[in-house]
Amino acid sequence: MIIEFEEQLLELIDARIETASDDELFAGGYLRGHISLSAAACEEEGINDVDALKERIQASLEAARSELTPADRTIVNDLWLELVNNA
Repeated sequence: MIIEFEEQLLELIDARIETASDDELFAGGYLRGHISLSAAACEEEGINDVDALKERIQASLEAARSELTPADRTIVNDLWLELVNNA
């Protein structure tokens, strides 16, 4: 279940590439890393719950807050919310 959800999220990001703005491309690339690392950690720990994966991704983004400017955090967060709602 985790792998399927990860694939859905990554496919949604990929589907936007041709029409995405520079900011959206940045946010998509940034999110890909957090999504993939969180999914790998869940898989390694035997976690199959999609909600646990979402929480892990959100926690990963929160832990990395200082990496981004406030404007970039907003762009990443907005894309994350859009992906979760469409997946």
